[in-house]
Amino acid sequence: METVEKKQKTQLTTLLANDVLARVERLRLNPTRRLTNRSRGEHLSGKGGASTEFVDYRDYSPGDDVRYVDWNIFSRLNRPYMKQYRHEEEMHVVLLVDASSSMVYDGKLKRAQQLAAALGVMGMMNLERVSAYACHNKSGELQSVSGITGRVSIRRLFEFLEGIETGGDFPIDEAVEAVLRRHTGRGIAVVLSDFFTFGGMERPLNMLYSAGLEVFGIQVLAPAEIEPEVAGDLRFVDCENGMTLDISSAGELLGIYQEQRLALQNQLETLCRSRSGRFVSISSHDPLPWVLFDLLRRRGWIR
Repeated sequence: METVEKKQKTQLTTLLANDVLARVERLRLNPTRRLTNRSRGEHLSGKGGASTEFVDYRDYSPGDDVRYVDWNIFSRLNRPYMKQYRHEEEMHVVLLVDASSSMVYDGKLKRAQQLAAALGVMGMMNLERVSAYACHNKSGELQSVSGITGRVSIRRLFEFLEGIETGGDFPIDEAVEAVLRRHTGRGIAVVLSDFFTFGGMERPLNMLYSAGLEVFGIQVLAPAEIEPEVAGDLRFVDCENGMTLDISSAGELLGIYQEQRLALQNQLETLCRSRSGRFVSISSHDPLPWVLFDLLRRRGWIR
């Protein structure tokens, strides 16, 4: 009992287990486009430069330029560390978490918070500037934490994500536009949502692309939304606006539902890819380590 309590006290966040966090800290985001800003970061400037102003160390990742390995540290610790200099450029990482009522169902929001935490840590550990936003009630202000970077800011990101308010009817398409009214900077925009909205995603994705942000779209669905088991006469209630719909012989409509669900998924993937972005759909019950260290890594989102 004492051992369990001690482990809980040393846990940095409720979102990521310590062993998962340790692995996350050694990874970094892998955009397909190099959209950076003229400031420090872990992305080497394509414009050259001869600055020798040392900034920090970070862990070596496969594919890094070995010219920036600190061989003195390697000879002592037998572990490679990368030296970072001022002439490197900074990439902004924007995290948008959909916290509307539909995301509260069956662990969807929790999984979105966990993924946002992991991807945000990858950015901050490589000196990228991370901003996180949460949308829930359309009549209220966006929750946000902006421009944080480095290991010292990790706890601040965790506290923000853990404290996200939930509920409401803020559509994800309108939330993207609201974020862009506040954000400046090029890089990556990670959008975590079930994408259940009456609005279209073409306009907001165009806006993200035009703002110099590569889209990482992650759709999080509950197992019952992927493979529903329903039969008989049912009344569906929209958890965000309270509208109801009475259905007779619901089991006969499952085929139509699956066609629509897959059509939405294919449309979102096409919209993201056509704008040099990426898209993936996962279940809220998929193991987090599998999503991070197998699925996203295998697809080249992180390395």
